[in-house]
Amino acid sequence: MRGKQPSLSQLRAFVAVAEQLHFRDAAAAIGMSQPALSGAVSALEEALGVQLLERTTRRVLLSPAGERLAVRAKAVLDAVAELMEEAEAAQAPFTGVLRLGVIPTVAPYLLPTVLSLVHRRYPELDLQVHEEQTSSLLEGLAAGRLDLLLLAVPLGVPGVSELPLFDEDFVLVAPEGHPLAGREDIPRAALKELNLLLLDEGHCLRDQALDICREAGRTEGAPVTTTAAGLSTLVQLVAGGLGVTLLPRTAVRVETARNTALFTGSFAEPAPSRQVALAMRTGAARQAEFEELAEALRGALKRLPVRVVGPGS
Repeated sequence: MRGKQPSLSQLRAFVAVAEQLHFRDAAAAIGMSQPALSGAVSALEEALGVQLLERTTRRVLLSPAGERLAVRAKAVLDAVAELMEEAEAAQAPFTGVLRLGVIPTVAPYLLPTVLSLVHRRYPELDLQVHEEQTSSLLEGLAAGRLDLLLLAVPLGVPGVSELPLFDEDFVLVAPEGHPLAGREDIPRAALKELNLLLLDEGHCLRDQALDICREAGRTEGAPVTTTAAGLSTLVQLVAGGLGVTLLPRTAVRVETARNTALFTGSFAEPAPSRQVALAMRTGAARQAEFEELAEALRGALKRLPVRVVGPGS
């Protein structure tokens, strides 16, 4: 192996000569003196151990090796230019790609607000959305596949920092004629014996609902039917009279508006609730950017039926 590596200035000088086939014109094109340019090309030939040019008193020609290596040298300079452009873009906040992971029980109800905010306020940001369950999102965050998560907390995961956005109440969704349909003071204890429909295993909303039921005194043996992979299916099962379910308040309008057989009921204070936050790797390089995004989202989310929390709320 050769001890000396070609320098960028040497490559730049050689590419200029290869394009101009004239030392004076090449020197003028890159703002270098002609002796310096000639010396740079000679130094490159020495470093590579290859003659790149055929010099005569009247003109400059590329050698066969020079023709091949000029293409390579140009590609190297183009790649370096792209690297510098990317570095400059990285210094500017809210530019480039942001890979956002969102849980299914949040995505349909918050993404319209999130996407509207990003398009309006951060037009240079390339937001890429990935809808996955919590465990998959956390794996993606740890592996660097995802940059930021939008999900229910607390997570209690080492190395992950949370930026709280809002709290929202859970609402009971029941079929027409159910004794709790339309009530606004449902006691939590009512959850003890209800035929409760929940999402499949792996959804954090299922775990949150079960925690609420346990707090209400529901025993492990009380009937829980799990037959739905998404909230849309879940509420249709309720409309069909198979039981009742719990929905986060942000999902109620979207999921119940399509069926007049669905009725909601509110719990007495303090109502069961969940908190939604952004989550990032602790010490993330874009932490300040993510914190600014969280604050902007808090302002945008005030239009929804939630209680905004966190700095500036």
